[in-house]
Amino acid sequence: MSGPVPELSARAAACADRLRDADDVLLASHIDADGLTSAAIASSALERAGLPFETVFCKQLDAEALAAIAATDHETVLFTDFGSGQLDIIAEHESAGDFEPVIADHHQPADADTEFHLNPLLFGLDGSSELSGAGASYVLARALEPDAGDNRDLAALAVVGAVGDMQISDGELVGANTGIVEEGIDAGVVETGTDLALYGKQTRPLPKLLEYATDVYIPGISNDQNGVLRFLDGVGIDLKEDGDWRRWVDLTADERQTVASALVQRAMRKGVSASKIEGLVGTTYTLAAEPEGTELRDVSEFSTLLNATARYDRADVGLAVCLGDREAALEQARTLLKNHRRNLSEAISWVQSEGVTKEEHVQWFHAEDRVRETIVGIVAGMAVGANGIDRNVPILAFAEKNDEEVKVSARGTPALTRKGLDLSVVMKTASQAVGGDGGGHNVAAGATVPKGKEEAFVEHADELVGEQLG
Repeated sequence: MSGPVPELSARAAACADRLRDADDVLLASHIDADGLTSAAIASSALERAGLPFETVFCKQLDAEALAAIAATDHETVLFTDFGSGQLDIIAEHESAGDFEPVIADHHQPADADTEFHLNPLLFGLDGSSELSGAGASYVLARALEPDAGDNRDLAALAVVGAVGDMQISDGELVGANTGIVEEGIDAGVVETGTDLALYGKQTRPLPKLLEYATDVYIPGISNDQNGVLRFLDGVGIDLKEDGDWRRWVDLTADERQTVASALVQRAMRKGVSASKIEGLVGTTYTLAAEPEGTELRDVSEFSTLLNATARYDRADVGLAVCLGDREAALEQARTLLKNHRRNLSEAISWVQSEGVTKEEHVQWFHAEDRVRETIVGIVAGMAVGANGIDRNVPILAFAEKNDEEVKVSARGTPALTRKGLDLSVVMKTASQAVGGDGGGHNVAAGATVPKGKEEAFVEHADELVGEQLG
């Protein structure tokens, strides 16, 4: 990949050379969709280049996890989708001769550095919207050519990672991500189009597709089962074929146009703002090699499937699906996905019924042990905008991690980041003030804090957000 920034490609080439010189490599990656696709891209490139490696996954790359990695006695450790925020600890292990780090990440770097550090933020690119962890791993994979052959087919996974990491801006991928999309199109693995920007177009029955579409709330459609059925009956769409519910992917082009136009007209009549109506349509990204009507065809559904694996301690299943297993691993992933959806539904219902506590500049809830700490950030993001949860205010979500620590996830919006919100700084600063640590991106970040320090953390976070937003 020639890269949007020559210096980025030059750093990737240096990282690739270091990996080629290594006798063995430990590949360590995060457990969300971006982390799984990052690991799949890196492992594919390493295998194609004939470089020996092993793979491990970590929920959180803290001092304890890094000590365990150092104890494996691998000469080189390749960190994907994390590592930048832990550079201070990694640098200590490097100085001690425990391992040589190579990092392909996009999170805010700690106040330290290492020679083989590939991060878009170091080269003027926004790691929150212009290049994900999977994107950084893809740039590294391209640098491993020609030893690894042509790695442009891995662009498909990089697009899944970017979309899974919420890097869609104004309906499409931007920045360096667009170059990856173009390479995926050239390689025949990615297809783009313009369509309704709704989740589930491949697999959800048409009525459920519209009922669950709440990002743009349309009265009489969103969260209204009977309203959706009346709406579809009114536009003359046959909902079933041979006894089965039709999905968006089953509709003809004319039928899709009919539904989309009627949906926009309904939104206008109900007073939905023009800016929100524009959000109903966006660029779609599909994987050309995957069958229509499956979770793997649409990149958003693919990323959700991956989140349903590693966040429930089955990173091996998600990685296997990324690497092409369409039999046992895919079936396991689908079973995990059903469980994941049930957990999300129950958690969101609980948040909506209990509500949130509002401070001057933030809102928050504490799920304790009701919500798994690996999905509390997803729950927070999905709950925003419903039942008194203000989408114009950052939200903090707590969940128990263990007997001594609590996980906290923070979510904002692009509109808030444009006003100065940087949750990465908020989470890192507020957590360290109470004896924890954290980081992430400006629009989404996380931290771990000692149990019992939640209110003190909220106080610090509220003050910091107030300062950022003026």
